[in-house]
Amino acid sequence: MNWITNYVRPRINSLFSRRDVPENLWTKCPECGTMLFHRELAENLQVCTNCGHHLPITPRERFAALFDNGIFKEVSVPEPIVDPLQFRDQKKYPERLKAAQKSTAEKEAMLVAEGEMGRTPIVAAAQDFSFMAGSMGMYVGNAIIAAAQRAVELKRPLVLFSAAGGARMQEGILSLMQMPRTTVAVQMLKEAGLPYIVVLTHPTTGGVTASYAMLGDVQIAEPNALICFAGPRVIEQTIREKLPEGFQRAEYLLDHGMLDRVTKRGELRDELITIIRMMMGQPPAVKGELAAPATPALPASETSKA
Repeated sequence: MNWITNYVRPRINSLFSRRDVPENLWTKCPECGTMLFHRELAENLQVCTNCGHHLPITPRERFAALFDNGIFKEVSVPEPIVDPLQFRDQKKYPERLKAAQKSTAEKEAMLVAEGEMGRTPIVAAAQDFSFMAGSMGMYVGNAIIAAAQRAVELKRPLVLFSAAGGARMQEGILSLMQMPRTTVAVQMLKEAGLPYIVVLTHPTTGGVTASYAMLGDVQIAEPNALICFAGPRVIEQTIREKLPEGFQRAEYLLDHGMLDRVTKRGELRDELITIIRMMMGQPPAVKGELAAPATPALPASETSKA
């Protein structure tokens, strides 16, 4: 037995060999380049702790932070016809859907839920940009209609978080038809006298901006979100001029009257609670986990004196 080969060398290799480190422990901020530890980033709602840049957040992560104790109930959405146009580019459309479902663990690009936010009942819908760029297809149209119908049924406000690259080209004209469909859904809320609040996140573009994303009673955006129909590069190539600094970003649109507020993600929940309760004619929300104290009853002797 060669003890140097069989014992000493493996022992030395084990001491000096590089340990495998999971690749998903750190995220590099695309704005400032800071390496962010995944737990700290999650606790800060996917906002860079160094520069405040808002990174993408999934609908489930958003709802977990939005609803009281992270508790919500999903609203069912009618299933549309899969691949109605038999569309194929480099891949078949069903293959792209399966790949997106596998990578995101979600059925489609929009999640609808109901629950309480600051003890205020609401219905919420959020787009997932990681699912085929949050593109608006028939399912997204069905989801917004289902959210509006549920809000009208329960007499609750609807809060929608938009994040999309536009219409889904694999569904062609059927995707564009979701623009008038969702506009009618928003009108249902207005006729019922229920608030419709839109939170525009980065990016919100194309047919989404040209329909339900810009029809809110209150328009709020996250900082530095790109909000437009045609992107700045397309506009510059068309008019052959340099656009102003920050053109089509949330702060620019706020300055030019297109938005009501630009709110940081960490402050958004409290602001939504305040706005909704004010629009619904409700008293301010009670802070803390305990119920509001009841007015103490007067003793029987004092009642008789009065």
